[in-house]
Amino acid sequence: GINAEYGKQWYQRRVRVDSLKGGVAGGSLLKGVLKVGQEIEVRPGITTKDAEGNLHCVPIRSRVLTMFAENNDLQYAVPGGLIGVGTKIDPTLCIGDRLVGHVIGSEGSLPPIYTLIEIQYHLMRRLLGVRTEGKSKGAKVDNLSKNEVLLVNIGSLSAG
Repeated sequence: GINAEYGKQWYQRRVRVDSLKGGVAGGSLLKGVLKVGQEIEVRPGITTKDAEGNLHCVPIRSRVLTMFAENNDLQYAVPGGLIGVGTKIDPTLCIGDRLVGHVIGSEGSLPPIYTLIEIQYHLMRRLLGVRTEGKSKGAKVDNLSKNEVLLVNIGSLSAG
């Protein structure tokens, strides 16, 4: 069938090991300077759960191989604008937005990883941007209920 023929073609395709490339991270530099050749880490990195359900995070360590801004090859980057950072990270870790919300920094410079936080919140009295009938100012906001699922946005990461 079609799948068998595709598999055969893929298997017969030869790729030189030295032509393989690492994953690319894209985003904006918030502070400092990033240079080609610099040792970096990605946090939180690879996350797993143990048998008891405890979350474990292992930062990914790599090196900056290339940097690009639009069509320009960069040797260093400063805050402002979007850049692409070519790394030695396994590309399968970078595909499908798996690292969205993760942070790249110099080894040892990033803050600790938290798996549990305590927050204080203040609810708005009325919903904003929601269409209501008549001259109503907006629908009232109900208090949170126990076990209600919330969507939390921190930077580019959404969880909930």
